[in-house]
Amino acid sequence: PGPHPAAAAAAGPRPLGGEMVYIPDDSDFSSFRDQCESLEGWHCRYNKAGVTVWSQGQEESCTVQKIKVSGASLTHYRRKWDSNMIETYDIGRLTVNADVGYYSWKCPSPLKNRDFVTLRSWLPLGNDYMIINYSVKHPKYPPRKDFVRAVSLQTGYLIKANGDGACILYYLTQVDPRGSLPKWVVNRVSQFVAPKAMKKIYKAGLKYPEWKRRHDPEYKPWVYPEQNTLPSVSLAELSVQHAESLENIDETGLPEEPSQGGTGGHGGARAAPAR
Repeated sequence: PGPHPAAAAAAGPRPLGGEMVYIPDDSDFSSFRDQCESLEGWHCRYNKAGVTVWSQGQEESCTVQKIKVSGASLTHYRRKWDSNMIETYDIGRLTVNADVGYYSWKCPSPLKNRDFVTLRSWLPLGNDYMIINYSVKHPKYPPRKDFVRAVSLQTGYLIKANGDGACILYYLTQVDPRGSLPKWVVNRVSQFVAPKAMKKIYKAGLKYPEWKRRHDPEYKPWVYPEQNTLPSVSLAELSVQHAESLENIDETGLPEEPSQGGTGGHGGARAAPAR
């Protein structure tokens, strides 16, 4: 699965401060799961109708927020429910459980829209299913003039079985939007964007089985790797996307226009590894 809400890792993935692109291993996924389930150091910002939003260790005015969202509860289907997505596609596969892809989303008007290129990896671990990603540079997909290239320091999902066909969904992300944002944008994330997004994901999940039944029901490359027809990508083609190498724009003076455009994106998370 990749969202709307925003949330984050306590320490961030290994590429932070380094140059080597790597594919997450079991220890990275276990660490991510621990971060999702831990309450230590997290401050509750929203709790209503089964959706909870936490932030961690940052001033509320800080642009790079750490936010975690949980709620009860992927690319063609995503277009059906993610109204803030502009474009998303897979670029190529690295291994049977890792790929590189592109995602762009509508930011609240009058902010500029953002986009990402990320390395995404997914893994079943016991009764849990996890997806995590971080931003990378690909020579054929440089920053575009019509978007601000943002950076996913770490973004991901944890889906935990909760008995009798039910599950709990955690969404965790730390993103640098590359810009000095107005305070109203930062405040809106935890109080409005994240809860609304989690509710959208929940409703989309209820409708997915029927949608999938009518759209290539046997096509599940995240379960059957032999179905994956993406071109191969080598780790040597990629490098870590550091925020400081990208344009940093100042949008702090922009007025709030709540009636215009969307309310934000998924913090750089791409949805399911395939349809």
